[in-house]
Amino acid sequence: MSKAAESESGFRLLVTGGGTGGHLFPAVAAAQQLRVREPTAKILFIGTRRKLDRNQLERYGFRVETIHSMGLKGKKLKALVSALLILPVSLVQALIQIIRFRPHLVLGVGGYVTGPVVAAAWLLRIPTVIHEQNSVPGMANRKLAKLVDKICISMECSKRFFPIDKTVFTGNPVRSQIIELRDQNPLDQQTPTILVLGGSQGAHSVNKVVVNAIKHDLDRFKAIKIIHQTGKADESWVAEAYREMGIKAEVSAFFNQMESIYGSASLVISRAGATTLAELAVVGIPAILIPYPYAADNHQEINSLEIVDKGGGVMIPERELEEEALSKMLQRLLDSPDEREKMSAAIKLFGIVEAADRIIDECLKAGRK
Repeated sequence: MSKAAESESGFRLLVTGGGTGGHLFPAVAAAQQLRVREPTAKILFIGTRRKLDRNQLERYGFRVETIHSMGLKGKKLKALVSALLILPVSLVQALIQIIRFRPHLVLGVGGYVTGPVVAAAWLLRIPTVIHEQNSVPGMANRKLAKLVDKICISMECSKRFFPIDKTVFTGNPVRSQIIELRDQNPLDQQTPTILVLGGSQGAHSVNKVVVNAIKHDLDRFKAIKIIHQTGKADESWVAEAYREMGIKAEVSAFFNQMESIYGSASLVISRAGATTLAELAVVGIPAILIPYPYAADNHQEINSLEIVDKGGGVMIPERELEEEALSKMLQRLLDSPDEREKMSAAIKLFGIVEAADRIIDECLKAGRK
């Protein structure tokens, strides 16, 4: 398409990925930034059939299509065979969606749906960019690295996995509504508030230990508020536990309005997904990090290391997670605003507010060649 034609119809960006919030929300942030810079741009998401993905994308006003696709890594034999058999179907469906939409560029953000869509774009000779959020890349992005035009990374340490001539450090994009919180001080809350995040699916082991840590010294925690994202399976019992203890708590399987949630938090207890870390860093919330021990290649623990080394957070491996020790750590941090202030300043050093801009720069350059 000529530049004159593009100026009339707008740059057309196809974004693919999802399956977790860690893949989905950086894609939303990048697409939001394209809308700001190119108001006539057309954006299409091709994602998983996960209801949460579709609901979130439609909430931000993006058009969504889905294809049949299944993950390969870590599957038992029967599931692996099914996933392999469906790959040709995924590829054909991706080709159809791309031909219909006619994008200038395809941006892949990780997750198993990324593979067939980016591969289909490569077959059609459409420029491609991928973005890797984690310190250790997932299978889809590792395999696609040889095909794509440009690779955007969130952490310098992941550069070693990709061709150096194609790789650029951009950081991990954060939604505009969360970036707006950067200038406020999350420690200024009149009521100290602990935010508990277990990832979009929740974390049962974290939920259990946090509730028991509060119960361990209940009198000390009566004056605080807790905001607890539990995942669907644990929502009811966690809410009931706080009610029985008389703790002021806001409990939900999943929070949509994270900008208001982050704006209320004095301290967070969280898994260490790359996107959550990027959001905490932009806002400047001191963190107790409990990496998911079964994350592929232990990437959540690796994600945490630099932040912890620089004093922006404290990491507790799940094998060492114990309610009495967590209770004492929470008390110490809540009783020490100066320590939390130092942690807030340290974690903020990792917040890259221009990450979405950098990714869109690469997309526009590649798509307009």
